[in-house]
Amino acid sequence: MNTTMRPRERLLFEGADWDFSTLQRIHDACEEIALGELGLDVYPNQIEVITSEQMLDAYSSTGMPLFYRHWSFGKHFAHHEAFYRRGMRDLAYEIVINSSPCISYLMEENTATMQTLVTAHAAFGHNHFFKNNYLFKLWTDAEGILDYLDFAKGYITRCEERYGETAVERTLDAAHALMSHGVHRYAGKTTIDLRQEEKRQQERRAHEEQMFNDLWRTVPVGKAKKASDGGLEKRRAALGLPQDNILYFLEKTAPRLQPWQREILRIVRHVAQYFHPQRQTKVMNEGTATFVHYQIMNRLHERGQISDGNFLEFLKSHSNVVFQPSYDDRRFSGFNPYALGFAMMQDIERIVTKPTDEDRTWFPDIAGRGDAMPVLRDIWANYRDESFISQFLSPNLIRQLRLFHLYDDPEQTEGVLVSAIHNERGYLRIRRQLSREYDIGWTDPAIDIVDVDLAGDRRLLLQHIMMSGSYLQEADTRAVLQHLADLWGYDVLLQEIDSSNSVAREHTASPRKIVQ
Repeated sequence: MNTTMRPRERLLFEGADWDFSTLQRIHDACEEIALGELGLDVYPNQIEVITSEQMLDAYSSTGMPLFYRHWSFGKHFAHHEAFYRRGMRDLAYEIVINSSPCISYLMEENTATMQTLVTAHAAFGHNHFFKNNYLFKLWTDAEGILDYLDFAKGYITRCEERYGETAVERTLDAAHALMSHGVHRYAGKTTIDLRQEEKRQQERRAHEEQMFNDLWRTVPVGKAKKASDGGLEKRRAALGLPQDNILYFLEKTAPRLQPWQREILRIVRHVAQYFHPQRQTKVMNEGTATFVHYQIMNRLHERGQISDGNFLEFLKSHSNVVFQPSYDDRRFSGFNPYALGFAMMQDIERIVTKPTDEDRTWFPDIAGRGDAMPVLRDIWANYRDESFISQFLSPNLIRQLRLFHLYDDPEQTEGVLVSAIHNERGYLRIRRQLSREYDIGWTDPAIDIVDVDLAGDRRLLLQHIMMSGSYLQEADTRAVLQHLADLWGYDVLLQEIDSSNSVAREHTASPRKIVQ
């Protein structure tokens, strides 16, 4: 640590106290380093200071500054508040919103050192990642999200006034239950433009109602006949099947939904799509923000803009953030994304600036380049957690973190197999298996709508492909299928398909009273 005496007038602040002019100085100093030295590219910043109760409220409504009302948010608020008041949990130092301007909420209880840390972390680290990562560019509209949320909040409020809170609540309950199956996983031909949603609402609804009304009006009546293969394919093509975006299919095709219910499904679907990239980049996003705040805080200290005492306060908080319990620690509950992401960013910096022969063998494209920031900025822009780990987790870091892989064979009744250790084959296996833990294509259940019995009882048929050989949880499956049946308006059947392409188990649900 540099212990050279620094002129007091150069310090951004003294002690723990701060005011809004202090926050401005902190922001400007962080910005100078972030943009000038690290080469970051960020949205304009909007920094707001909030109370602990406002932070709890933000926790409860997915962290968004504008959101519609739902009973689950109040439930979450009561849960978080009870634990916080009893001292059983802490609150986040900040919340950052992927929007333009990028909104960072800072806790008013933070010291000046913590305000510096979270400004560097959120307003520049997360902000850069939101603006530059390809998933956020593809699936989110930072310019339009706040306007869209304002529209969504007002629309649902008007629906409650016109159709009743109970009817709206039931529709939202069902939509939220299916939210994880309400995203497009593959890129389409056009990017999302949320600011145009409200303007297009009326003409879109008129067109879609005509389309699905024509479809259901031409359904044959009377005793159902077995469809030929040609008829089956035409029917599936007309309905856009197979379809893994269940909310999208219901919005477009469910025969008994009212137009306002379809719009609510669309709103929930857009919100789910907005958070979709964040689910795939937790390690990278937090690793980027932690690496950025670490670099900025060190540079501020080197430049004499924060004191040794404030820097020690930062190091204590930083160490707590990146703490990773070992596998035999009672506190272990998986990998801390801050710890894993930050460790990988630092390791990549080492590989670029001070590579070993092993690094040159494993990472010939980046080892020894000399300047780490262009390499890191390229990685931050073009990878997600699964691909990031599968390509950049090094043998050196695997040894440092003492990683190994255990295989629990369901056929064996005693013990587990250590299937990967610290050798070349083991490094590859550990990296592959860990990256799979962050691949939503592997961790999320693969459920598709595959057919609709148009000529019979209009039953909806879904299939779950058992990728890892695991069945769906019985109670959750029944509850979600009930919501699906309520929205569809007819019976639904879910088949679980095993590795031999056979039906291993089936679940059914029938609609309750239709929400009008």
